[in-house]
Amino acid sequence: MLRIIAGKAKGRKLKSVPGDTTRPVTDMVKEALFNILGGEVIESSWWDVFGGTGAIGIEALSRGAAFIRFSDLNRLPIETIKENLAICGFSQQSEVKRGDAFAMLRGAPERQFDFVYIAPPQYKEMWSQALKLVDENPAWLSDSGEIIIQIHPREYQDVELVCLQKFDERKYGSTLLVFYEKKS
Repeated sequence: MLRIIAGKAKGRKLKSVPGDTTRPVTDMVKEALFNILGGEVIESSWWDVFGGTGAIGIEALSRGAAFIRFSDLNRLPIETIKENLAICGFSQQSEVKRGDAFAMLRGAPERQFDFVYIAPPQYKEMWSQALKLVDENPAWLSDSGEIIIQIHPREYQDVELVCLQKFDERKYGSTLLVFYEKKS
């Protein structure tokens, strides 16, 4: 069962995307992520690039984030995200865009984000493609912005980057969170 674990919408149940196209994050990983970020979430802006159910972005809104952009290629996740935002009362603090994540990341940045969250379908190297596109287009990130990658540990490999650098990684069972920031 998907649910919001803290903040304004604590305890609200979220709908899952019909079928098996998404892999919702566990409460343990979600709790760990937001413990790592702590107060940085308050008033932050996010882009949940492979939105799925919207659980991460909605959790961020519940904990005080100012704005979340959700994107996904497929209709069912987009509809699920919109329903989950309505359930939690966060539709006004978000935008939901249907489209190809890679095309969006290649586009001219029209706003900056404090956090870009990348949790794509597994074992397709989509995470590294998305990371490289942000590296090529770092204006998507605010000056102190971070990229958070959520993948299976077996997927991880070093990626050659020009503008970004890895600064942390945490493993929770079959989930690996990898954190990147702009090089100073």
